[in-house]
Amino acid sequence: MRILPYRTVDNVIEGAVITFVNITDMKEARESLKKANDLLRMAVVVRDSHDAVVMLDMEGNIMSWNPAAVRMYGWSEEEALKRDIRELIPEGLRKEDIKRVQQLSKKRVVEPYRTQRIAKDGTVVEVWLTATALLNEAGEVYAIATSERASGVGE
Repeated sequence: MRILPYRTVDNVIEGAVITFVNITDMKEARESLKKANDLLRMAVVVRDSHDAVVMLDMEGNIMSWNPAAVRMYGWSEEEALKRDIRELIPEGLRKEDIKRVQQLSKKRVVEPYRTQRIAKDGTVVEVWLTATALLNEAGEVYAIATSERASGVGE
């Protein structure tokens, strides 16, 4: 709202002019920009993390793969996005790891645990894995984010 004096031709104030301006779009744009900046900062944290950060859909398809995952496992991001996480889990651990991920629909976070992953060159990598459920606006799990650190790193 803006209030200005109403002046006559003789420069006498004979009232006020009140102008109302709709600022809804400006406020929404400001909020959208703030959210975008928050997401950008988080993306930088994930990109620069020393831990492999992987996001999976509920079918186990890899949806994102940060540079630390490339260094740890050897697959480029493009290669990883074509893979199912089951391909990276040693056969003897698949049932156990999948069971832990299914717990996420109830707990939202699974305590960090030691497990193994298979690198591109076939070597088995010992890792500490933390998995977190990602929720949509309705509070439903739509994806899983994992943070994986090679065992012995930071212990």
